[in-house]
Amino acid sequence: MTVRELIHQSEAMLDEKDKDCNVAKVLFYHLANKEPHQLYLMMDEDVDEELYQAFQLGMKRYMAGEPIQYIKGKETFFSRDFTVNENVLIPRYETEELVENILYKIDDYFEDYESINLCDVGTGSGAIAISLALEEPKLNVTATDISKEALVVAKQNASDLNANVTFYQGDMLQPLIDHDIHVDIFVSNPPYIPSGQEIESVVKDNEPHVALFGGNDGLYFYRKIFADVKKVIKERALLAFEMGFDQRELMEEAIRHYFPDTPFEIIKDINGKDRMLFIYYHLKEEL
Repeated sequence: MTVRELIHQSEAMLDEKDKDCNVAKVLFYHLANKEPHQLYLMMDEDVDEELYQAFQLGMKRYMAGEPIQYIKGKETFFSRDFTVNENVLIPRYETEELVENILYKIDDYFEDYESINLCDVGTGSGAIAISLALEEPKLNVTATDISKEALVVAKQNASDLNANVTFYQGDMLQPLIDHDIHVDIFVSNPPYIPSGQEIESVVKDNEPHVALFGGNDGLYFYRKIFADVKKVIKERALLAFEMGFDQRELMEEAIRHYFPDTPFEIIKDINGKDRMLFIYYHLKEEL
């Protein structure tokens, strides 16, 4: 069977089952260790038996509901390949926008700093912490996660991508408090899906629930952070979060409770949805 025949056959099966047809090409060029454009140069080649069996196994896993990113073991984030597995959340495009906006705000508020201390709480795969460490040499990056299994993945990614990040295992802010760490920039993409909300089965059945659900209204971890974060931030600090697109009202209420008179901003993502929260702690004049 040629590559073209195999992919065409698989695309037809995916289409029939209302699955993403692009998965066939993505899985094949990943298993063949080729770039996407190289796939088209090999369409008329015969498929090696070992590659054929690996492809069929991958397709079987995908049809059974497993995310393609876990099957590949990789996901691209900020133009870099990160290892992912069932112990970490799959990095999303929306989170790339958070990283991008943090980099802009470093230029706005910390341009004259020789070094900047930054932490990423609930780091998961390490995508945020590692990307920021690689993009901005002035950053001293610390990352935490409650999951030992997640930190194994994050440390592997830091090693593979040659990023200088210090990792600590523990619940939310506790590792920072224990190590007397104080930061100029506090970053977190905590779980923010309300516990009763219906989500896609491919997400619910595969990705770690500890990284998805944030209590009854989705803000449990934000309130936990807001209550204690002044213990780990410096006198002048930026706080940056990803948030649920439908949580603006609840979020504004929580911020005004924990940070009265502190300027903050909720920024929309490329799809026009409320997605990023920035709190300017003594960075701007008070409201």
